Amino acid sequence: MRRFVWVLVWILSFWCASPVWAGALSDRVSTFPDWHNKPPLDRASDDLIYPDWIAGSWRVKSTLIDLVAPLAPQIVTPGFGSNRAYVNQPIEFNVRFAEQQTKRFKGVIADRAFNGLNIARAYLGDRAVLSVKVDPRSPNKQITLLRDDRILTSTITGRAIETPASNRFITSEIFQQVFRGANQPYLNEVETTTAYKYLADQTSAIEAEQITAIYLSPQDLNYFKAGNTPVALYRYRLEFSPLIESLKVGE
Repeated sequence: MRRFVWVLVWILSFWCASPVWAGALSDRVSTFPDWHNKPPLDRASDDLIYPDWIAGSWRVKSTLIDLVAPLAPQIVTPGFGSNRAYVNQPIEFNVRFAEQQTKRFKGVIADRAFNGLNIARAYLGDRAVLSVKVDPRSPNKQITLLRDDRILTSTITGRAIETPASNRFITSEIFQQVFRGANQPYLNEVETTTAYKYLADQTSAIEAEQITAIYLSPQDLNYFKAGNTPVALYRYRLEFSPLIESLKVGE
């Protein structure tokens, strides 16, 4: 079960954010793995508007390049050691971003259901993932249906963005995960912070560094010992290669 929870944090890798003060997210990325607090985020509301240069369809190569257990050996999450087998083992999947206009905003957003399904199947296999749905009442809630009546519900609770330069874009978000399967539901809190860089003159038109932090939930016996320090950190290198132009989100 922990393996499913770990890989499915990827489903929310292309979601939403709100502005923070200059440099806060850049500093956070640069100080990895010395993280002892959660990032400064605002309450989640509408979709994130991405920069224009991310619009289109992309083939993404994701490579886990580092993992750290900041509170080891006192606190180490189950499955952390076995995840070392995935270091430097690239996983590929397609994602897309397209311009959308509503009464509340106009701009480039992620196709969350499409991206989430492709990412989940890339990590877990086509047969393991039945569907990924976004709550029509809220872009911040996503439900992943798995085989054997397993369900992962992810709800974004906080987010932020930062634009250090015209070709750079950083997002951070925290979400609650509830995994329901044959046993008692498992809850945890996950942060995903991603720093994108646009490379107009290279084959991989976008590169990114992504860090996923796992925090204990109040149900865990070590919750008060850990506080706001993550119990596991995973750092990825993302390489985006252009495919074909997207038309509209959801097509």
